[in-house]
Amino acid sequence: MAAQFVRYTPDVEDDAPDFDRDVQTVIENTGKYIAESVTAGGTGRALRDAHAKGYGLVRGEVEILAGLPPEYAQGIYATPGTHDALIRFSNGSPHAGADARLGAATGLALKMFDIPGPTLLEDEPDRGTFDYANINAPVFFCNTVEHYLFIQELFLNAPAYFSKGRPGAHRFYTEFVTGKGTLDQDNWAWDEFLAFLRVAKTPPANVLLSSYWTMGAVRHGDYIAKVRITPDPSSAAAVVRRTLDPTSAAEVFRPALEAELQERPYAFDIQVQLCTDLERMPVEDTTVEWPEQLSPSVTVAKLRLPQQDISGPENLEKMDALSFTPWRVTAEHAPLGNIMRARKEVYRRSSIERHKLNQQPRTEPRSADEVLGPAQ
Repeated sequence: MAAQFVRYTPDVEDDAPDFDRDVQTVIENTGKYIAESVTAGGTGRALRDAHAKGYGLVRGEVEILAGLPPEYAQGIYATPGTHDALIRFSNGSPHAGADARLGAATGLALKMFDIPGPTLLEDEPDRGTFDYANINAPVFFCNTVEHYLFIQELFLNAPAYFSKGRPGAHRFYTEFVTGKGTLDQDNWAWDEFLAFLRVAKTPPANVLLSSYWTMGAVRHGDYIAKVRITPDPSSAAAVVRRTLDPTSAAEVFRPALEAELQERPYAFDIQVQLCTDLERMPVEDTTVEWPEQLSPSVTVAKLRLPQQDISGPENLEKMDALSFTPWRVTAEHAPLGNIMRARKEVYRRSSIERHKLNQQPRTEPRSADEVLGPAQ
């Protein structure tokens, strides 16, 4: 019997009673951190409040495949064709510095060009770009903006906790579970904490060997989905620098990425997993991994990275000037759920503040060539 995919309706999302107030507090906390990071972050520049350290800006091309089943040929995936793209690989931490200090949570932010239709960013002219901002875990460790308030504070101050060794770590974990003492014991953040441990225990690997998921659910035209960007098996098999030891040098992830792309092209599969059961594949609970047995991920596009040279400081400078947000998408691909909804204004305001402090123009490019110059 064919799977019955859940159709999107607005009532799949919940309305949190204090959503607007809590988002405003997150924005204020984020702005304060970004401003202070100019002097405290160690780089002399304003940092992103997450994914602060980038590993490289990579040129790519997305081929949207022909012949997809109608449930998958939705939105931008209904029209086969190729689109130039840029990819930012990054560490998930809000801090910069040696790789060993930052953990193995990584991100793949993808920007596609020449996508028709306005995005959901009402204050931004239609520039024809479409973004994903994915992480290397199928779950996330926060479900509500109320919880994000104390989790954000813990993460921004994590170095101070863990610099104190085991007692500091114990305090960090205790304050995570208890919401820094604000949660009743029956409502302690155990699900979020277990999801955090899962992400934190991700073994370090070449960023070309990780899969990257949308943090929460998104619309997929008439349906509900999560989107995964996963290594093409034949490309992954060719990677030489597979297991990385962050303690072996201050920088291990960027040099490995540079070397691989100098030697050979690479490819990822862009895959869509459609929701078939809102109980077992929830929209509002990002700590739950959607089971592949209920609905396997289906490849809808190929992301190809040509052989290229991303070495040199100019690559990092161009990467730093870009903005990525899960809300730079067309309405058919709108992010879903309270945490995803919060990212819209938080990302926009943090990007504006960071660009202002770094005296960088905040203009969405129209092509990869506009950022990196013509392909060699």
